[in-house]
Amino acid sequence: MEWSRRTFLKVAGTSALGLGFKPALDALAGNAGSKLLKGPSALAAKRWAMAIDLAKCPLSCTDCVAACHETHNVPDFGNPKDEVKWIWREPYGDVFPAQEHKFMGAGWKEKSVIVLCNHCEEPACVRVCPTQATFKRPDGIVMMDYHRCIGCRFCVAGCPYGARSMNFRDPRPFIKRVNPDFPTRTRGVVEKCNFCVERLEQGLPPACVAACQEKALTFGDLENSAAQIQELLRAHFAIRRKPELGTHPQVYYLV
Repeated sequence: MEWSRRTFLKVAGTSALGLGFKPALDALAGNAGSKLLKGPSALAAKRWAMAIDLAKCPLSCTDCVAACHETHNVPDFGNPKDEVKWIWREPYGDVFPAQEHKFMGAGWKEKSVIVLCNHCEEPACVRVCPTQATFKRPDGIVMMDYHRCIGCRFCVAGCPYGARSMNFRDPRPFIKRVNPDFPTRTRGVVEKCNFCVERLEQGLPPACVAACQEKALTFGDLENSAAQIQELLRAHFAIRRKPELGTHPQVYYLV
């Protein structure tokens, strides 16, 4: 579909104002919001979620980061200005700014925490995207359609977790070893963690989960009472990032 300048400005203006623009976008973008991979061996869930056990996650370990970035052709530009991240480490105080106090032990203050897209129940990024390039699947995974992305960066501004990266440069020359099973991106496209939907389609867990030797990452169906992730959340106290914003993140941190 070809967009006129006037059509784009109308949709972008509606997004910026936060008005009820979804019916108009449905007509413009088709049925992107209902996309869901299906296959005979695919793993299925009503609501995918992840739990990260902070006690099991070694501060110096980046196995999950390496596995994710290698699997998804994440470029390495070599500088923080152009950095593209799917999963990475942040200081505890930056990840949980409202859950830090002066009496907290030094171990927590020095801890770095694995962070990624939270695949929120109420994702702000989806609400502000003018083209439905970002959408939530029926199983809760928040996705990116690279072909629809126009690089407006509304989703980058809308995400309160810094979980989206913009390709300001052509990323392809900066991929150390291209994985032919996952698409490379282009300049002007936003990208982020997708909970490894391509691996779920093959009956495999996310790359970060498979790579974690300490078993600090647990992935599963939050709506399945027999799932390990639900058992962990029942047995342990868990916190989420910026819960006061009402986005309802689906990445839980066991403390």
